[in-house]
Amino acid sequence: MLPVRTACWLWVLLAIPTAALAWGADSAAVLPFSNTSTVAAAPGAATPAASNLDWVGESITGTIREALASHGVVTLERDDVLDGYHRLRLRPNLEPSAASVLKLGETLDVEQIVSGTFSAAPAAGTESKGSLKVVARIADRHRMRQSPEFRETGALEDLATIEAHLAWRALQLVAPQAAPPEAEFRSLRSSIRLDAEESYVRGLLAASPDQKEKYFLQAARLDPGYAHPCFQLGLLHLARKEYRMAADWLERVGASDAHYREANFYLGLARLEAGDAAGAQKAFQVITATVPLSEVFNNLAAAENRRNLPQAVDDFRKALDGDPNDPDYHFNLGYALFKRGDFTAAAERFRAVLERVPDDQMATLLLGRCLKKQGLRPGDARSPDARLQTLERLKRNYQERAYWQLKAALESKSP
Repeated sequence: MLPVRTACWLWVLLAIPTAALAWGADSAAVLPFSNTSTVAAAPGAATPAASNLDWVGESITGTIREALASHGVVTLERDDVLDGYHRLRLRPNLEPSAASVLKLGETLDVEQIVSGTFSAAPAAGTESKGSLKVVARIADRHRMRQSPEFRETGALEDLATIEAHLAWRALQLVAPQAAPPEAEFRSLRSSIRLDAEESYVRGLLAASPDQKEKYFLQAARLDPGYAHPCFQLGLLHLARKEYRMAADWLERVGASDAHYREANFYLGLARLEAGDAAGAQKAFQVITATVPLSEVFNNLAAAENRRNLPQAVDDFRKALDGDPNDPDYHFNLGYALFKRGDFTAAAERFRAVLERVPDDQMATLLLGRCLKKQGLRPGDARSPDARLQTLERLKRNYQERAYWQLKAALESKSP
């Protein structure tokens, strides 16, 4: 039997045209690319020591992951993959055996596993930063086969070009029906400065928020058109409740970036918390045009409700239809109805909240007001009802990947 949230998502999944996005049925994990470089930097050589190039593996892994995800493959995030390594007590910086790759695929519950290695060699006597060789392979658990190794070589400073071709080849093997011609694939990818890419990846790997911010700022300065560090800086400021700064960074994530919809979700939150309900509404509408997520409809309706727009009730209902077991969705719909004076319907929603959370004090208070047919009294911030303003309960976790995983699973089971 499907979980409640899963079952309630079925109607929105069926409403999406198959051609809207070419999401495939397979799921994939991209394992960390291991550094097999053994040569230390020669005196006077431009190539860094092998131990200082681990960020390259992270960059390769991230590029392939984004390429697969943006072309319809349900792809696990970095933290999920690392959790699989932890559960199997494997070290992410070491190349796994073929048996370990399959075990990781089983543990992570994915059909296809991309793995590989890279190595750099010094380039003494030249201005080059050195040469780079990347070896990759793909294990297919569903079809019980492994692809031949495929390799890319070139100068380290041409990392972006090497990664792009490698990612395209991986996409061809994992989801050939979704892979565009290589020229088209490359045209969709902007060229990133190597030093900006290095700073960004080092920011991802940094342990403390301050160190992360330092590296992300450096990446953004080195390449102002690079959206990835802008996205991460936006998240850092959002976590610190620096909402206007968060919005400033998140606004820089363009439509061609893999994080575009997610960035708009957090941009909407930042704008809403900063008091810009109209701006928040626009950000959330970017997402609902493509993905019908309950958390997005909920936050969109919250922005509309703060602007006293009538469509807030309908959008809160869409959020509730997606997950009728969530008390926050019942509360928000009840609150919108209460603000509009529909006390009978609002009371029904507040009762639904109390069935799920009996000690919800605000739902109890508003239920009492509904039974007395006592709406909001107009007034300023010092009025008795000032505390009953902007009570919408926001959702702060964006779960698009879970949605596509479900959609892919349903498609794989259809005749």
